[in-house]
Amino acid sequence: MDAIVRACAAEKWDACVRAVVSNRADAPGLLLAQAHGIVTSVVDHKNFATRDAFDAALADEIEAHAPDWLVLAGFMRILTPAFVRRFEGRMLNVHPSLLPAFTGLHTHRRAIEAGCKLAGTSVHFVTADLDHGPIVAQAVVPVLPQDTEVSLAARVLAREHVLYPLALRWCVEGALRIHNGVVTHTDNEPQLLL
Repeated sequence: MDAIVRACAAEKWDACVRAVVSNRADAPGLLLAQAHGIVTSVVDHKNFATRDAFDAALADEIEAHAPDWLVLAGFMRILTPAFVRRFEGRMLNVHPSLLPAFTGLHTHRRAIEAGCKLAGTSVHFVTADLDHGPIVAQAVVPVLPQDTEVSLAARVLAREHVLYPLALRWCVEGALRIHNGVVTHTDNEPQLLL
C-alpha cells in the first residue's frame, strides 16, 4: 500500500488514493495511510455473523469513497462472489507466486519444496476463483539453494513493491485490455519484470 501511495505521488498519476479500509484495526497500513493524510476506516469482520454480511458492509464502506479502482494490499480474506461482482473489472490483487502456480497460502514454502528455480509475484484482476483472475503483470526472482521461506519472501516482496504500483498505473492510464481472459498492454509494454 505504501509503495502505491509513494509511486502515485512521485510519478504524478492522474489519480489519488482516496481511502484505506481494513478489517483489522491493528493493520499497519492504517497508520501508514494516516501518515500520508489518507482517510482510513475499519470494518471488523468479527462484528458480523456471516461472510456475506461482512462483505456487504465492507462493499458499502468502500463505495462511500467512490473509488475507480479497488486495490487489495495485504487483505487476507476470501471475498464472496457477490462482493467480487460488485467491483468486477476494477479490482486488483497481488499474489506472491507466479500464477497460476501456488495459489492460496504458503507459496514460498511450496515453491522451495517443489524445487522451483524461479519464484515471483503476480498482479491480477480479482475474480470469484481465488487467485485465478486475468494476470496483469509478473516479476520473477531466483530461488537460491540456501533460501528459506523468509529469505525468498523478502526478495519477492521487494519485487511486489515495484510491480504493483506499475500495474495499477497502467490501469489508471487505461493502458490495458482484456481479451479472452488475457491482459495485454496497449503499447506493448513488457508485463514481465526480470
